[in-house]
Formats: sequence, C-alpha cells, structure tokens
Amino acid sequence: MERRKFLGFGIVAAAAALVPGTLSAEDYRKTKPDVWTSHTVDDAIAKLYGSSKTIEQGVTLTAPDVAANGGAVPVDFSSEIAAKSVAVFQDANPEAAVCAFTLNENSIIDFSIKIKMKQSGTLTVVVEGRDGKLYSAKKTLSVALGGCEG
Repeated sequence: MERRKFLGFGIVAAAAALVPGTLSAEDYRKTKPDVWTSHTVDDAIAKLYGSSKTIEQGVTLTAPDVAANGGAVPVDFSSEIAAKSVAVFQDANPEAAVCAFTLNENSIIDFSIKIKMKQSGTLTVVVEGRDGKLYSAKKTLSVALGGCEG
C-alpha cells in the first residue's frame, strides 16, 4: 500500500512540474532596450520609468564605504513601500542600469546582491510605488585600487 501512495504522489508531482507557472514579470530587456545602453543614471531611470524625478525617502540602501574588490561589491536594499518594481543603477561603469525587478502586490523588498564596479561611484536604488511615485536612495562608495586589489 505504501508503494502505491508513493507512486501516486510521484505522478501528481510530475504532472505539476509539467504545468507552466503563471509569470507576470516584465522582460525589461525586450520592452525597454534603451535602458540597458544608457550611460547616465538619470537617462536610464527616465527610459525605464518615463521620468527621472524621485523622492529620496522610503528606501534603505546599504553598501560599504570602501569596496576592497570592485568585482563583487555587496549591496543590500529594502523598503516598506508597496511597489510595482525596483531597479538598481550606478555611475561607475559605461552602462548605468544594473538590474530591475517586477514585483507583485505581496512582494517584500529586501534584496542582497553583488555588483561589479569599474571604479568609485554612486549607487542609486529606485522603487516604483503602486501610487505612481518614484522613491530612491543613493550611496557613494570608493573602490580600492581600481577594483583589482593588487
């Protein structure tokens, strides 16, 4: 009897794996390709959201003051804002956009990522609120030895 239950659960699991999940994520690389080739943060924000005007509140951004390794800069950001999307930008590399995430109404913004920075610069995190406003936080950091560590 236990074998039949096991096989039954296996069949149900296999069937569930074949059913595609419903994703509502927007592929920003396809729908807004100019964001990823923008050379300034303001231009990238404007091309992603239609405006580069942000309110500098409601977003917490944590990164080291001095990054020992520009190849793996730890960046943490969070917010309590009910949001549609969140994006990260930087002004140290040739292209300003780092990443963008589409969120659903139940998402919690509490991310930890590592990014590559060619040189010292400013990080900007933008949260698109469900109220239509753009909230942001900025952090300037130094990359030691040009990001090469030696």
